[in-house]
Amino acid sequence: MDQATTPRIRTVALLGAAGSGKTTLAEALLHRSGALNRAGRVEDGSTVCDHEPEEIARGMSLGLGVAPFSWTATDGSSYDVTLLDTPGSADFAGAVDAALAVADLALVVVSAVDGVQAGTHAAWRLAAEAGVPRMVVVTKEDKARADFRHVLADLREAFGDGLVPLELPLGEESGFTGVADVLSEEGLAYDPDGRHHVEALPVSLSEEEHRLHDEVTEEIVAHDDAQLERYLSGDVPTSAELESTLAHEVAAGAAFPVVLVSGVTGVGVDRLADLLCELGPSPADRTARVLAGRTEVEVAADPAGPTLLYAFRTLADPFVGQVTMFRVLSGTVRNGDRLLNTATRTEERIPGLFRLRGKEHLPVDAVPAGQIGAVAKLTGTLSGSLLAQRSGPGASMTARPPRERATVFGLALEPVTQSDDDRLSAALTRLTAEDPTLRVERSGDSTVLLGLGDTHLAVALERLARVFGVHVSTSPVPVGYRETIRREVTAEGKVKKQSGGHGQFAVVQLRVAPLPPGSGVEFVDAVVGGAIPRTYVQAVHKGVLEAMAAGGPHGYPVVDLRVEVYDGKSHSVDSSDMAFRTAGAAGVREALHAAGTIVLEPVSHVSVTVPIAAQGDVMSDLSARRGHIDATTSLDGGLVQIEASVPEAELARYVLDLRSLTGGRAELSMAPDRFEVCPEHLVPA
Repeated sequence: MDQATTPRIRTVALLGAAGSGKTTLAEALLHRSGALNRAGRVEDGSTVCDHEPEEIARGMSLGLGVAPFSWTATDGSSYDVTLLDTPGSADFAGAVDAALAVADLALVVVSAVDGVQAGTHAAWRLAAEAGVPRMVVVTKEDKARADFRHVLADLREAFGDGLVPLELPLGEESGFTGVADVLSEEGLAYDPDGRHHVEALPVSLSEEEHRLHDEVTEEIVAHDDAQLERYLSGDVPTSAELESTLAHEVAAGAAFPVVLVSGVTGVGVDRLADLLCELGPSPADRTARVLAGRTEVEVAADPAGPTLLYAFRTLADPFVGQVTMFRVLSGTVRNGDRLLNTATRTEERIPGLFRLRGKEHLPVDAVPAGQIGAVAKLTGTLSGSLLAQRSGPGASMTARPPRERATVFGLALEPVTQSDDDRLSAALTRLTAEDPTLRVERSGDSTVLLGLGDTHLAVALERLARVFGVHVSTSPVPVGYRETIRREVTAEGKVKKQSGGHGQFAVVQLRVAPLPPGSGVEFVDAVVGGAIPRTYVQAVHKGVLEAMAAGGPHGYPVVDLRVEVYDGKSHSVDSSDMAFRTAGAAGVREALHAAGTIVLEPVSHVSVTVPIAAQGDVMSDLSARRGHIDATTSLDGGLVQIEASVPEAELARYVLDLRSLTGGRAELSMAPDRFEVCPEHLVPA
């Protein structure tokens, strides 16, 4: 690929709801730029960005797609544009976080048919939180029921002031043939090859376009005092002057241009590419932020500066191993460079640089500041790592912690064969390194994989089988019930065995009592007079712990117990550690059966953020799940945060039900909190 200088680099994250047309738009831009001879189709599984088998099978983006292309702008300048195509499903929000960590512009994609959706709100909020400038592109203008004006009204209602519509459609649905340029007040009609020519605006559109031109002009000049003064004196800025001012406002996050395209017919695609280059900020306009100790510092994108790169995503390639995607924050990375991983302090050699276009590797000799590159076989470099020159200032820097995502859906894994069991741990380690939003835990004897939703885990397990060759069966995550004793009792544990030679003999007298919730286990040695030699008391303690871990009458681990050993008997020949260990365990089991136990169920702290309109439905649903509402807090943007305590047994599929209940507008986090007595009629048989 042609290399552009840092000011001519554009890194654009495509964000939006699932089905809004992001991947089709990326394909149209690649085709119009000449990077592709023929545009692929999502329906055929032939697009550049959705190339994984799991994506092709589902017809949707599941990971972060990278698609660079070169573009020659209207002024003849050559630009290097990298598109980061992100999934629209909330299950794969980790890919959105990775894209926003390195993008200079977020292009929020909205369907002209479906309008503003839950995914649109999420994309806008995430880009705002990341401090990334935004543009909006309305797609599918050629489809039935497309309505740009309705979508524009929805956008203004959802996101307020600052939206600057730069185009109006010339026709809609099957009659969409061009766009009206609001700034120049020209009509741009498109030919079948995707190129446009200027023509007069239709009379039916002239009045609306002129009114919008005045509104947009006033909105743009309002942010520039000198231009505003000229405008008020009657000197109307040219369209080029307005675009220059608008570019500064976009970079500052004060204005959000709105344009429209059809990714299928190509109408508006070249115009969008021009605007991405003309209005989108370059890496030179934005500084990266890293940590020097605990202090946040800025790093300028200087190609001649000390080398510093940020690894924002890794993926497992079945042919070349681990591929690390990175952005150069400063300096220029070249083949053969040796760089220090600032987190692990290990040196990594850059064996061969390339740029990714989907699954295609495009070899390059160097990657300058601001550009996205990739390299294979950096096995010691995880997502979120910084690589720097050992002797440079970056050697003491670390990356800012990535956004943490609450894992809210889990499955217990069971290897299919012994070979799968042997390789499961290593495969899960590589899988979670590739996708940091996955997490692995142990629950009893089960290995549990946690993620952001059912589709997230389904795709992860398919990759586990396809890429790593490990097959598992799944089941719901077992609820971690516990038991505790009902009342204080005394019990005896006894072991007497004689089979010739040395036998086994031990007697322990125990006093067993319940403790307050969360106390764990308290073991008390109250033996006097040497009834049990000191050397055997520790063995009794071990037996007590083993019996508690093995479970009570209901089969669940026992907690919150005070066990006092106050008497017993031993034999000078037949007593042993094992005998007293066995006697201690037997005494606890006898006490549990004599006093009876109660089952404790885990209770989680649940935090749900939803639009105020959904507050009542969510609170009613939580109450139906035996939840207790602890607090509600009003937030900005018409949102409310609901804090509740809910039994874990009621939360297995809660994230899926919550998304259905709120139309995907909810944010959920859950964390273990405490144990409470489980109602007897709900104790599992």
